[in-house]
Amino acid sequence: MDNKNSVKKSRLSRHKKFRLITQAAFAAISNGYIKGFAHGQIFEGASKYVCVPGMNCYSCPGALGACPIGSLQATLNSRDYKISMYIVGLLVIFGTFLGRFVCGFLCPFGLVQNLLYKIPFVKKIRSLPGERALRYLRFVFLAVFVILLPAFVADFMGFGEPWFCKWICPVGTLEGGIPLVLLNSAMRGAAGFIFRWKLAILILTIISSIIIYRPFCRYVCPLGAIYGIFNKISFYRFKIDGTKCTKCGACQKICKLNIPVYEKPNTADCIRCGDCKAACPQSAITSVKF
Repeated sequence: MDNKNSVKKSRLSRHKKFRLITQAAFAAISNGYIKGFAHGQIFEGASKYVCVPGMNCYSCPGALGACPIGSLQATLNSRDYKISMYIVGLLVIFGTFLGRFVCGFLCPFGLVQNLLYKIPFVKKIRSLPGERALRYLRFVFLAVFVILLPAFVADFMGFGEPWFCKWICPVGTLEGGIPLVLLNSAMRGAAGFIFRWKLAILILTIISSIIIYRPFCRYVCPLGAIYGIFNKISFYRFKIDGTKCTKCGACQKICKLNIPVYEKPNTADCIRCGDCKAACPQSAITSVKF
């Protein structure tokens, strides 16, 4: 039994290291414009017309691509067209092939929350009261702040606002707002109420991420809401081998989102971190890649 536990712990440790390396590498690639950090300027090359899969702010000085949520709002609040099939198509492609694997392995802000959760705290909270209802909030943010308000609320010139990016998203504050304010004197002078409001949201997100595992992903992220819809049908999904599974609950115990994986391997809440696969003593959880 001790040898079996040792093998399981070793497998889980290797998996976590691999995931951390993958997350860090993708974050570095997504924000590889070093000159932007040196001069406090946004990269404006041709790659900015392409959306990266995860939440990575367009305004980050190092960002080489665009955020799909920001890009979707930019088309919805335009006078010229109300929806971009290119952006919707990319979201469908990412979702169909990967589902929320993007959240677990390819999202830079997911990496930030993972690292924050490693900070010791008196008591970590596994779930909040009303957890099930709270997890539907990300769909509310998607519907109201990403789609409806940008599409239908416009100023006298006919332009709308990127409501989620402007008023809520802590990713933009961390990756774009703070670096630009620190590095660009013109931006420092322009920073006002909205920046202070967004900074307060970021601070709340950081504090809560130390206590709760990935609260932004659980309750707020509209991109995670989109990808979660695809979890059950994506090419990359989980499968339970009923001949091996003993329903011991090891998968749920290791899952920081408290998902009973043996019962619901492809729920929209699963970020595909893969800890359950690595921890299963019977190797009953496999990933389907077709």
